[in-house]
Order: sequence, then C-alpha cells, then structure tokens
Amino acid sequence: MREILAATGSTDLLRRPFGSLLTAMVTPFTAAGEVDLDAAAALAAGLVDGGSDGLVVCGTAGEASTLEDQEKEDLIRVVKETVGNQASIVAGTGTNCTARSISMARRAARAGADGQLVVTPYYSKPTQAGVAEHFTRIAEETDLPVMLYDIPGRAGIAISTVTMKRLAENARIVALKDAKADFSATTVVLAETDLAVYAGDDALALPWLAAGASGLVSVSAHAAPGAFRQLVDAVHCGNLALARRLHFELAPLVRAVMDHIPAATAAKHILHRQQRLAGSFVRSPLTEPTGSEARNLAAEVAGTAWALN
Repeated sequence: MREILAATGSTDLLRRPFGSLLTAMVTPFTAAGEVDLDAAAALAAGLVDGGSDGLVVCGTAGEASTLEDQEKEDLIRVVKETVGNQASIVAGTGTNCTARSISMARRAARAGADGQLVVTPYYSKPTQAGVAEHFTRIAEETDLPVMLYDIPGRAGIAISTVTMKRLAENARIVALKDAKADFSATTVVLAETDLAVYAGDDALALPWLAAGASGLVSVSAHAAPGAFRQLVDAVHCGNLALARRLHFELAPLVRAVMDHIPAATAAKHILHRQQRLAGSFVRSPLTEPTGSEARNLAAEVAGTAWALN
C-alpha cells in the first residue's frame, strides 16, 4: 500500500490511506435481533453524504463481538456495494484468536473491503512478542492494508511503542487507530514511524489532529458527520480557532455518546431519536437505555444543535 501511494507522488494520500473522517458504524438490527442490511445500507449512504470519507464496519461500535462471521461478511459487502468508491471501507477483522482473525480478514477481502482494523488480542494478554506475531500473521494473509487498533481499556494490554515501531516496518501495516490516551507514546509513533495515526477517542480528536494525526475514527460522528468533517478539515487547513470552536460545540455530544452507557447503545438511541434508524435495538449483553439513562443523554445535549426532541 505504501509503495503504491508513494509511486503516485501524493504524500497527502500516503498519510490518509483510509480518508480523514471514518465513522465507526453501528450495526442496525431488527426487532427480532437480525442484522438489518437495508438499514445498514441507508445509514452508510447517509454518513457518506454527511461528510464521512471512510466507514469502519464491524468494529466495537458495530457490536462485532456478537456478530457471526457470515453476518460480518454480508455487512461489509452491502456497505461497500452501497458507497462504492465514495468512501473507504475498513472492516473489523481482529479477535483474540489469530486463526479466526485471519479467516475474517479473508472474508473481508472477498466482500470488497479496502482495509482491515485489527484490535490488540484481548483477554488472553499475550506478550509483546505474541502481539507482534498476531498482527504480522494477519497482515500476511491478504492484500488488505492493516490499521492497528490500540485500545488497552478493552484489550487489557497496550501495544508498546517498541512493538509499534517494529510493526510499522511491515509494508502492509499502514495505520493506527489510537485509543490509548497516551499523548507521549503517540508522539513517538507520529515522529518516528510513517504510520497514519487516527484519533480513536472522540474527546481527544483535536489534540491528536493538531499533533499531526491523519484523521479521526469516530462513533459520535453518527450524530453530526458534517460538524466532525468541519473539525478535521479545519485542523488540516491550519484554522485552529475554528477547530477549537467546533471542539467545544461538539463536546456535549461526545460526552452523551461516550461517557454514560456503551457507545453503540448511545449512538443507536440518538440515531433513532433523529429518525435515522427505525429502532435502537442492540444484542445482548448490551441493553437499550433505561428511562433514566435516556434522560441523561438528552440532558447532556440539551440546548445544543443535537438536542433530542
């Protein structure tokens, strides 16, 4: 991937291999708990029309841990067929099993994905040598470029900076979704590797972008893709005054999505209230918001452009 982009002479493309605003899509379900492919297609189209130039399908917000592999493949295919070349489709392929992740990577490639998001293997807490082997083996199995996903709060372990630098030498590992909230470590990755770093924490989008991140992978962007598009573009154009204003305006929405209940649940509830999803159905062990939880979300965005009526 790097060689192909470098050959075009476009350093801008090199630093943004999957776009600059990637919405981490929720997975719509029917009331019966089935994947709603028609709703997923409509949601994808709306997000791209709103300003997303990339979509993450079957990631954390997509409730990947409750999806069967065939359901994931079907979702990736439908979203890709819907948006075509208007946006990059990054498929969540990573699990805590290397063999299953490889199988999912092959499925994602078959379904037309443009890249794959591979999370640190969770729960089993391998050594850094094991982490490096896991990512390397997955990267070797398809031509899909890899976005590493560093999220120790969920995985239980971080990808160390030393391991990150080693993985960055692999031509198929081109990007990092950084949800570690360690600015010092991320600075080393930005300064000493050519990985395209994507902010993976909505609340930290502005400082990460200002430090040179290529873009943002966002759950909150479901509710306000246009405003997040403006924020990313403002930073990349050097208009930090506008970026700061947008950051403060978006902060209540980010808190509503990220701080109260699981982000997938919150995002679906807000989308339903915005009449952009027919229902806010989630799969167990997630549950729809209780009355008090829904009121907390509404209170967070009351008086903003994203107030829930």
